Amino acid sequence: MASWQIWALMSAAFAALTAIFAKIGVAQMNPDAATLIRTVVILIVLTGIVAATRQFPALAGGSARTYTFLVLSGLATGASWVCYFRALHAGDAVRVAPLDKLSVVLVAVFGVAFLGERLSPVNWLGIVLVAAGAWFVTLRI
Repeated sequence: MASWQIWALMSAAFAALTAIFAKIGVAQMNPDAATLIRTVVILIVLTGIVAATRQFPALAGGSARTYTFLVLSGLATGASWVCYFRALHAGDAVRVAPLDKLSVVLVAVFGVAFLGERLSPVNWLGIVLVAAGAWFVTLRI
């Protein structure tokens, strides 16, 4: 397995734990306050990682374009987290998390539309199945 696949699978496992831990944590707290706590924890941990690996000089190495898109990515991440915690506060983790993963479908569409990436018919079939699966998990039948 390629290293990107291992990192992606670990990301999926941590995302699953995030949903479970967040659902328990947000049960007795305002979702915006809970998001703030999560963000502070991430800030502390990443600051520690960057410091321990002596990567602080890399923070000054980006272009204006790089910083613009990283700021936009940060804003999108923050908006996603706020929406996600509000959804978890109001709904079941087993239904919220799969619907949130429709981001996989949107990444495929946006990647093709805006980045010029290409997907084969089999890839598109997979995207349709992901979308259908996420939707089916949300149903209460």
